[in-house]
Amino acid sequence: MIYLELFWTFLKIGAFTFGGGYAMLPLIQAEVRAHGWLSAEELVDFIAVSESTPGPFAVNISTFVGMRAGGLFGAFCATFGVVLPSFVIILLVARCYEKFRESRAVRGCMSGLKPAVVGLIAAAVISTGQTVFFPAGISAGVFTSPAFLCSAVIFAAGILLSVKKVHPIIIIVISAVLGIGAGVLFGL
Repeated sequence: MIYLELFWTFLKIGAFTFGGGYAMLPLIQAEVRAHGWLSAEELVDFIAVSESTPGPFAVNISTFVGMRAGGLFGAFCATFGVVLPSFVIILLVARCYEKFRESRAVRGCMSGLKPAVVGLIAAAVISTGQTVFFPAGISAGVFTSPAFLCSAVIFAAGILLSVKKVHPIIIIVISAVLGIGAGVLFGL
């Protein structure tokens, strides 16, 4: 039963989310938490690992969640579910796009999808930010906790390095080193 549930859940996520892995985050968060497969904190950890490992984010997160919820076959079911809609859709689009590229309807559809994707990514950033920065809600004590200060420093460093056009792999490595160091020093 868990295997069919994983497949079906991630098939829906893959079928109804446009814009890549980040746009999927709100749906992944809602579904994973609704099924009780992961807590909010575990999901944030899985997001960090999924983003830090090679491969597409959606494939990584679905594989991690599937493995956690249903073992190796669960990982396969979740991954296959999230990939199948994209695979079928891209085959159809590739076959038809050249023919309909100049169509007003196709251009209108593409124009409409862009703001929706930005909105989904923004929702994921806000939701994940709340879990990382304010896990117990907003209070004065949150802003002085080692976990918040560490997260804020890593976040600021990431933004600064991005603005300076530092390669993303270097930013990931620096963030990992800072996070590991903070974990060792402060027991986070």
